[in-house]
Amino acid sequence: MAWLFLSIAIVFEIAFALGTNATQGFTKLWPSVFTLLAASGGIFTLSLALRTLDVSVGYTVWTGIGSIGTVIFSAIIFKEKITPAKLASFAAIIGGALILKLAAGA
Repeated sequence: MAWLFLSIAIVFEIAFALGTNATQGFTKLWPSVFTLLAASGGIFTLSLALRTLDVSVGYTVWTGIGSIGTVIFSAIIFKEKITPAKLASFAAIIGGALILKLAAGA
């Protein structure tokens, strides 16, 4: 169940990051409301996951996979470029997250 909560938290994390861009410095009302709700949802579901997972594993996976999702969706939505350096970084993050999951025995 912890990994399900963590997965939901990751979705909220990606929504939060993308929403932050749309707020234009929190000057746009509805994107700002969306962003604050996404941030709250992410922290709440992360806290549920951390009831079972070690914080070192849960937080690292949350931020790492959230970062990858943010880059991917930023490329799709905002037409940002994905460079070879970004791809190498993604591979390192995914590899690290998988090793942490295995090390946690979950």
